[in-house]
Amino acid sequence: MKARLTALALLAATPATAQDAMTVVLDWFVNPDHGPIVIAQEQGYFDEAGLEVEVVAPADPSDPPKMAATGRAELAISYQPQLHLQVAEGMPLIRVGTLVATPLNCLLVLEDGPVSEIADLAGRKVGFSVAGVEEALLSAMLGQAGLSTADVELVNVNWSLSPALMAGQVDAVIGAFRNFELNQMEIENVAGRCFYPEEEGVPTYDELIYVANPQTMDADMIRRFLAATERATQFIVNHPQESWEIFSGTAAELQDELNERAWADTIPRFALRPEALDQGRYLRFEAFLEEAGLIDGARPVSELAIDLGAQ
Repeated sequence: MKARLTALALLAATPATAQDAMTVVLDWFVNPDHGPIVIAQEQGYFDEAGLEVEVVAPADPSDPPKMAATGRAELAISYQPQLHLQVAEGMPLIRVGTLVATPLNCLLVLEDGPVSEIADLAGRKVGFSVAGVEEALLSAMLGQAGLSTADVELVNVNWSLSPALMAGQVDAVIGAFRNFELNQMEIENVAGRCFYPEEEGVPTYDELIYVANPQTMDADMIRRFLAATERATQFIVNHPQESWEIFSGTAAELQDELNERAWADTIPRFALRPEALDQGRYLRFEAFLEEAGLIDGARPVSELAIDLGAQ
């Protein structure tokens, strides 16, 4: 009888279903932009969704979409503007969710520098890190002021955006994230100012998105992942300080003023409904890139993004 009770106790302690393992590749090192993923992990929301999630920071920021496309990861974090180019190049990717639902990118200048309006960039140097999309954004913004990229000198600053601006190597940088670079400069007692693409002729877009291979993805597993991150986002919005303490407690390098400021600035930008799709955004941005000559022919939204909740 005792042996039978022991067997029953062991059976009761065994989970009814095994956890589904999935790998999610970040766009870069862990930072406040990834808050919902970290909080979902720390609060046990993934576990409760039947998921065992491995979160990987890439060695190269260009790797995540490739890893999703080739099946080395179930999900990757990427950027809506880059997705359009990658799909046009034939990469098997599709947007399945949104992490940060507003642009973060901006054209950054010194507050007390020589550029008080975009027209002042004529004959000046503009730093960038990623060719293609950033140049298209800059071109559209310059166009609002009657300029083109031929009127400025483009300088590849190799991810050293705010340092290049503060050192006077360039007069502006495109690709700076408004939740990070502005805070970084302020901490160093250098005031910066952003010109926002969505206010200067660029269609608004989702900054950070989840992408998967549409041919091999497990839709049910991704739905559960997105439901867990939605739950985490709600927790962050309801408990900003507690969620910051949980997030920053996961790594010593996160416990500084820059990350704390960025956390507060990023909370309003998280997608409250990560599964939901704004088809108009993808339609308009595809047309924008076609007009800029960066893609050949516009694709239907169904080839770029899906709403798994509507499937």
